[in-house]
Amino acid sequence: MDPLSPTPNISTPDISLGPVVPTHRLSKSRFLAGLQCHKRLYLEIHSPELATPPTPDRRAIMDMGTDVGVLAREFFTNGVLVEETHRQIPAALARTAELVADPTVTAIFEGAFVWEGILVRVDAIERLDATRWRLVEVKATSKVKATHLDDLAIQSAVLEGAGLVVDGCYLMHLNTQYVFLGGDLNLDEMFALDNMTEEVRARRLLVQPQLEDMRAILQNPMPPLIVPDGHCFQPYECPFWDYCTKEKPPRWVFYLPGSSKIQKILLEEEVETIDDIPAHIQLTDIQQHVKANVEWVSPLLRARLRSVRYPVHHLDFETFMPAIPVYPHTRPYRPIPFQWSNHIEYEDGTVVHHHFLCVDGRDPREELAQKLLDSLGETGSVCVYSEYERFLLFALGDFLPYLKPALTKVVRRLWDLLSVIQQHYYHPKFAGSFSIKNVLPALVPELAYDDLAIQNGAVAAVMYQKMVFSETDLMERAQTAQALEDYCGRDTWAMVELRRVLMERVGGDYL
Repeated sequence: MDPLSPTPNISTPDISLGPVVPTHRLSKSRFLAGLQCHKRLYLEIHSPELATPPTPDRRAIMDMGTDVGVLAREFFTNGVLVEETHRQIPAALARTAELVADPTVTAIFEGAFVWEGILVRVDAIERLDATRWRLVEVKATSKVKATHLDDLAIQSAVLEGAGLVVDGCYLMHLNTQYVFLGGDLNLDEMFALDNMTEEVRARRLLVQPQLEDMRAILQNPMPPLIVPDGHCFQPYECPFWDYCTKEKPPRWVFYLPGSSKIQKILLEEEVETIDDIPAHIQLTDIQQHVKANVEWVSPLLRARLRSVRYPVHHLDFETFMPAIPVYPHTRPYRPIPFQWSNHIEYEDGTVVHHHFLCVDGRDPREELAQKLLDSLGETGSVCVYSEYERFLLFALGDFLPYLKPALTKVVRRLWDLLSVIQQHYYHPKFAGSFSIKNVLPALVPELAYDDLAIQNGAVAAVMYQKMVFSETDLMERAQTAQALEDYCGRDTWAMVELRRVLMERVGGDYL
């Protein structure tokens, strides 16, 4: 036996509500929030209403995590779920104690434990013998992260404080190299189980002082004064970012694009705005354009714009990335294209629109690829906005070997409007971002995305999965399909209009 720390050898742990701590109760998630930022912890407990609600795509990520956690339970034999919810904590604690005391129960899911007023719900604990347990945390990620070790550290501390002997801490996560071949999922291959006991042991030494610091902070009448910066996004974006930055100027140095190192240097020099950046600070070309805050046109822009060959196709894909594979020959988080739009501009100025959207739950890739090749034909540049389409075309070719030669030819025709703009044009309204969601409103404000039901690709993926994998009525499905077509079509029409406006900027004919 090699427990993480000395623990009484008792067969029936005392899993009760534990001692009453004269502070606000902490939890695993609150402890991790406190490690990221003490101000975040303070606000989560004292002023949760100031948080920005999670976006639909963020909720979808959380739902995927839940789905992965539920599936992981099948990895264990004879496991029992503690079904009581977060609103039934006393009952959950009592039920967990019953299961721990029952030697026939080999694994417990969502067990509730309290130690010194800290509550945790544990993904899984696996019984090794009469007294020893293995702690398993399930994550819908592809690799181990530092925050996962902190997660295991606080859980193991609470479990041992509650009387269990924790003889091993493990992280179960997705293996993105696993290829689903159809039929039943092979959980032994899809999940990786990493022994993190030694790494957690080192972090356990820090748990007690970390808790003491957090409890002291929570007793103060005001939140701590912590300057928002890069830590607000590590390991995840803080829900209080909008609140903490609402008084920041529009040209705050944190909005300068590029490495966080430059932002740290500027903050150390007490530079508040981009306009105040001193001359001795080395900036990239893009950062220089942001600082100058004026429209800039490269002398090479006109030649780059006229390098396209007609008919010019404007292509955009929409994809979703299920954590749990749903189609044969896919992997966890493998992007699956389900939609494309192609606005085709001919040399006489005529523009026609082709589009494809799979409206049911079947694997869309083969039909999508075949119809795309029909739409693209053999000639003309294929205008895209990023390298993502290149990656997807290669992936489709790997999946469909008989179409790979044709798809490879399409790749050779790609013409990336994003790189053209990044290298040869800047507008102050870009605010340092070259996302099409920033570029389009700056140059073609009448085509901004705010009139659409779906306004970004992450939401498109969420809505698509809901449409094809959930029980929705015909009216809702039709509305979602139309919203998806409107959004993807806007992306490709945007490229047509951006090319036109940019050509006007350089004083050339559009055609």
